[in-house]
Amino acid sequence: MMHEDAKFSMAQMLIRKPAATVFEAFIDPSLTRNFWFTGSSGRLEEGREVIWEWEMYGVSTTVTAREIVPDEKIVFEWGNPATTVVFVFKRLHDGATYVTAKEYGYRAEGDALLAVIRDSTGGFTTVLDGLKAFLEHGIRLNLIGDKFPRELKDAK
Repeated sequence: MMHEDAKFSMAQMLIRKPAATVFEAFIDPSLTRNFWFTGSSGRLEEGREVIWEWEMYGVSTTVTAREIVPDEKIVFEWGNPATTVVFVFKRLHDGATYVTAKEYGYRAEGDALLAVIRDSTGGFTTVLDGLKAFLEHGIRLNLIGDKFPRELKDAK
């Protein structure tokens, strides 16, 4: 069962590939690492925990797949405190797929809530942009790695 919450972030993108191809890009870490994380302890499977890593930032998180409907939906929890992420894959008449990423379950309020929603929306937009470039054109844009250059982080 999916909990609906008014405090959510959302990003979406048209990918000109079949739903099965787009779905598999999120399930199979050998594909996902081309546009999102750098490492994973395994494929996403319902009820299974995996660890995702972003080596360039020295960050990892535990991800628990809660619901997987092949070629249609992926629901997982991650973070501490945990939030829920839902990817929906809508087949379009021309063989393309419309992907929606929604995250909810935030506990922050006020300005802190606005900041986390803004960060999540930007992050998932970046992921979907990278997915589009990779699946449609075979290009690895390195968007996640380039989002926060080390030189700018160290300058703060």
